[in-house]
Amino acid sequence: MSDPRLPSFIIAGAAKSATTWLQQSLQGSPRIFMPAPEPHFFSRHHQAGIASYAALFADAGAGAIIGEKSNSYLTTPGAEARLHAHLPDTRLIFQLRDPVERAYSDYAMLFRRGEVDGDIGRHLDPDRAATGRFLHDGCYALHLSRFYDLFAPEQILVLLYEQMTQAPGRQLDQLAAHIGLQGALAPPLRDRVKDARSAAVPRPLRRLLAPLRPALDPLRQTALIRGLRTLVARPYEYPALDPVLRAEIADFYRPHNAALMGLTGISLRPWSQDRTPADDQGMRKTNLPSKNRPDADLV
Repeated sequence: MSDPRLPSFIIAGAAKSATTWLQQSLQGSPRIFMPAPEPHFFSRHHQAGIASYAALFADAGAGAIIGEKSNSYLTTPGAEARLHAHLPDTRLIFQLRDPVERAYSDYAMLFRRGEVDGDIGRHLDPDRAATGRFLHDGCYALHLSRFYDLFAPEQILVLLYEQMTQAPGRQLDQLAAHIGLQGALAPPLRDRVKDARSAAVPRPLRRLLAPLRPALDPLRQTALIRGLRTLVARPYEYPALDPVLRAEIADFYRPHNAALMGLTGISLRPWSQDRTPADDQGMRKTNLPSKNRPDADLV
């Protein structure tokens, strides 16, 4: 049996699929305890020892359902074995997004941070970048198969980001049942957790201010800092994902998506490369207003 003071559930990915929205919706329940930062223990920090991991949950109240979120677990080989060794009974949640959109969103995030350049083909063209982070992380069947090899299928819940945008309450009910929470979860967040379309401080100025981050971060929500940020922030313009490159990426993912359907048994029709025009029409009719959608990390 797993230690009751360690997580009984883990949101393990995928990155850029509104998992932060999932986490904050769960944290709205007083019966759930989750540390806010992603621990990444089983992927990046396992050398520190399980006691350091357990310390993250020391403040959980008696009877709380304990969980955590670390998107790196999905794509880090070996994380699944370490996780199983310490938490063999834990419930796993993977929220997946159309891998074409996920790859572009991930690229846009690093472009926004100044960590990649504007040569989008260099980073997203399957002929040049199939093994790179942006494309490889969306090969979901490859990554999930490691977890299915170790954990029972009933321990694994696979959700689709696109279905979350259509019926967030229904999927949160499914999530609550999976982690053993009696009753409904708190209402979903109404605002985006992260909005890549919002204005941001220009990269040159951010690099200049980087050494001051430890002193400035605690003051980010003060009126003075918020006012200064408003003066200098500008909307971001991202390199466009043109239709030809989008189609090439979709072709790259087609066999991976077929393998994912075989592994999980879930339908992937909500994903762009697997939708028909009739599907698109239905989704347009059922979309929630933007203020109600969990559009975290949309770009």
